[in-house]
Amino acid sequence: MSGGDAGPPRLAYIGGMKPLRVLLAPLALVALSAPAFADKIPLGDLSSYLNSLATVQSDFTQVNTDGTVSLGKIFIKRPGRVRFEYAPPDKSLVLASAETVAIFDAKSNQPPEEYPLRRTPLNLILAPRIDLGGAKMVVGHKEVENTTRVVAQDPEHPEYGTIELVFTADPIALRQWVITDDLGQQTTVILGELTPVSNLAASLFNIIEEKSRRSRRD
Repeated sequence: MSGGDAGPPRLAYIGGMKPLRVLLAPLALVALSAPAFADKIPLGDLSSYLNSLATVQSDFTQVNTDGTVSLGKIFIKRPGRVRFEYAPPDKSLVLASAETVAIFDAKSNQPPEEYPLRRTPLNLILAPRIDLGGAKMVVGHKEVENTTRVVAQDPEHPEYGTIELVFTADPIALRQWVITDDLGQQTTVILGELTPVSNLAASLFNIIEEKSRRSRRD
């Protein structure tokens, strides 16, 4: 399915799992260490932190809509690029680049499902410049169990869903996000330590090259 403007992307099938919304994530019960009774972190500080995440990588745990769990590695190269590599035996892959999200199902011979990145809440943290204080972007900002949680949406298209970012303080760190799609379904991505890397090859995010590699392999 190719992306257009008919509406937000629907469910994707990844590696034989039940329907899930890979990029868009129930809130996992994860203990996040932080000083007790911490105040919520100001939006300006969170925006500065997110803008500092230029090229990073991390392990991740994904809690899917149906309660199943997937593991993998994530590579982020801002602006606009992300790669989700799922751990074996799953060979599924999700790429975002060139304003497009492509979902490669390892068990399908069909071309990847593709959607405009702007129609996913993940676009909000891959933008060239993040300003959580922008008008109507943040619809929730609170301290919960020693974490700061920010719920954001595209102010022009709230129907695309929301992304809840979960941070800890001292120093500020993004720990997970929860994406709720237009159907109210949620998927959680729990991050390990986001480690800066000097460079990530452009080919890691190249959707056309990935299509070609998989075509040759098949």
